[in-house]
Amino acid sequence: MDVTRRGFLKISGATALAGGLGVPLMPREAHAQPTKILYTKETTTICPYCAVGCGIIVHTRDGRVVNTEGDPDHPINEGSLCPKGASLYQLSYDANKNRLTNPLYRAPYAKEWKEVTWDWALDKIAENIKKNRDASFKEKNDKGETVNRTDSLASVGSAAMDNEECYLYQKFLRALGLVYIEHQARI
Repeated sequence: MDVTRRGFLKISGATALAGGLGVPLMPREAHAQPTKILYTKETTTICPYCAVGCGIIVHTRDGRVVNTEGDPDHPINEGSLCPKGASLYQLSYDANKNRLTNPLYRAPYAKEWKEVTWDWALDKIAENIKKNRDASFKEKNDKGETVNRTDSLASVGSAAMDNEECYLYQKFLRALGLVYIEHQARI
């Protein structure tokens, strides 16, 4: 049988219209499923990954994250998200049962990690910062000028912090005597 392309399309169209492909052409009744964000609280926030500052809507129900999505009313991203921002929901405990919820500590030269409490971990961090700062603090430089600094500590800030938090964090770091202060947006 010699069939042209046009002839093939005519035959295919006629067959489809006649229901010959197994696709019923009669109207069907539609049943909408309830959305997963039904009866949730919407909270707007900023994506924590880079310094662009994309807006995110977080839907919560009973204190649990149900959904995250781009904020269409946000002037920066207008609802769109990069792959990292789109996967933000996976940071919630409900989405990822393998997510750590308590800090782990590995002592020097130890091979195993052990689970510790938040209070213990924060006390240990504060103790290590104080010990390091006290051991490396310089009141004066080689010229005899007052510098009040430590060269053995550094900090890299976070794009998830707003201006007020950055200001307070900067003040805290300067009070410790840090001079090596960076932000991930500059790196």
